[in-house]
Amino acid sequence: MGETFRLLRQALAPAWQRLLDLLFPPRCVGCGDPGTWFCPQCRASVTPIQPPLCQRCGRPLNDGRLCSQCRRTPPVIDGIRSVAFFEAPLRQAIHHFKYRRRTELAAPLSEMMVAYWPQLRWSIDLLIPVPLHERRQRQRGYNQATLLAHRLGWAIGCPVTEGALIRQRETAPQVSLAASERRRNVAGAFTWQAPPLQGESILLVDDVCTTGATLEACARALRQAGAGSIWALTLARPPTVYRAAERPIFASGGPSVDLPEAHHNPSAGRRLSARSD
Repeated sequence: MGETFRLLRQALAPAWQRLLDLLFPPRCVGCGDPGTWFCPQCRASVTPIQPPLCQRCGRPLNDGRLCSQCRRTPPVIDGIRSVAFFEAPLRQAIHHFKYRRRTELAAPLSEMMVAYWPQLRWSIDLLIPVPLHERRQRQRGYNQATLLAHRLGWAIGCPVTEGALIRQRETAPQVSLAASERRRNVAGAFTWQAPPLQGESILLVDDVCTTGATLEACARALRQAGAGSIWALTLARPPTVYRAAERPIFASGGPSVDLPEAHHNPSAGRRLSARSD
């Protein structure tokens, strides 16, 4: 009975939302102007993250390809990029999208990721949204990373796989944790529950990257499952990550390495049995 009610509620939600929008027209979450949830003026005022950047963690660089942290503590993930700084008005848009059920914001927010994509020049076989724990997803009703990933995947012509990479252990919210606490919090939290990967090049998608600990934990699970290159694209990253020196964001260990080039596996791109689109 509970599952039937949940499915009925999901089916009726779009029509109910359209009725509410008709009665109470949307207002921009950034400036409050009526007519749209994230107006063109606010979108234009978002501060993009510009190179030069470390080709692994995405931090700013003065020279070279890798920052001192990634040379000293090489991460598993091959590269992280974020579109813009997590500050007003983008911060308000992500907050409404993530916590206030304003799923309509998936469209303008994903458009920012689509516009950013061509400069990366990464060859990708599968998009995988960073998963929520099943209990948190039931509470929220959706995974914001999944909504972004499907729109990005459709725009760039790449399949999205969900339900294969899972968050097997519920973790505390990362927002209030220091970098070292974030690493411990998500260590071993993810696992791959699908047929083994065969060298596919993976793009992880999420809304915000702070220290990169969650993306690195996902990358470890994907590497163990047989992934080839593993990249990550997020919508935003806090400006403090770029304006202040922090301790290494990834787990220690391993020799210094150079950045591998993205590659395309011609035999990859297959759809996995665990709910691929």
